[in-house]
Amino acid sequence: MKIIFHPRFYEVYTSDPASAPGRMEAIVKALEKEFEFIEPQPATERDLERVHGRSHVQNVKGDPLVYEIGLLAAGGAILAGELGCGSEPTFGLIRPPGHHASPHSCWGFCYFNNIAIAIKKLLHEEKINRALILDFDLHYGDGTANTFSGDKSVTYFHPEGANRQTFLNSIQQTLGSDKDYDIIAISAGFDRHEEDWGGLLKTEDYHTIGKWTKDFSLENCQGRRFGVLEGGYNHSVLGGNVRAFLEGFAN
Repeated sequence: MKIIFHPRFYEVYTSDPASAPGRMEAIVKALEKEFEFIEPQPATERDLERVHGRSHVQNVKGDPLVYEIGLLAAGGAILAGELGCGSEPTFGLIRPPGHHASPHSCWGFCYFNNIAIAIKKLLHEEKINRALILDFDLHYGDGTANTFSGDKSVTYFHPEGANRQTFLNSIQQTLGSDKDYDIIAISAGFDRHEEDWGGLLKTEDYHTIGKWTKDFSLENCQGRRFGVLEGGYNHSVLGGNVRAFLEGFAN
């Protein structure tokens, strides 16, 4: 399994928690001895415009540092999608996150919708016909939902639950129902952990979710799967949570 990462993701591009110093370092330290890392190329404006309006792209371009890192993040998601659609499961260790970025607006630490850009490119190149996006971040990915609203080729699912078991059950039930997909893509946010903002999940739950999504992909999608990083803000537990998920998600 490969990890998509670029040293520029260490750069602090804004003052928000997703850009905080030490965040990416904590994850890299947890993963570097176990997984192979490869660097992405930046996305092109054409890649962005499959999801975002030109005026939105130009607005983000007004902050050159955010724009440059954002292009790399989108490029990392694209590479993760291409590899995940082909030879092996892949994870985009990227930032800024993306699931609050809609076609013409963004908020919540996001600028470009990385996972949507990756899925749109796979669809455009006819590498897939249908995709399931599982977003287990604490927050609903309104940008991803808005992007694919009315699009029968992509299903967006954000599990909810008042308690830990209900939340996990909702994921298991969804993965056990509709199976007509060519790939499963994961918006992997780790801020629902018991020591992060959401205060709900244990580290072992991320391993379970990773294994469930792996099993789903092997049974229904010829093993095609990839994920990208979204939220997760407690640096002391973040690396272990990402590693737990990937150990379940990998072959």
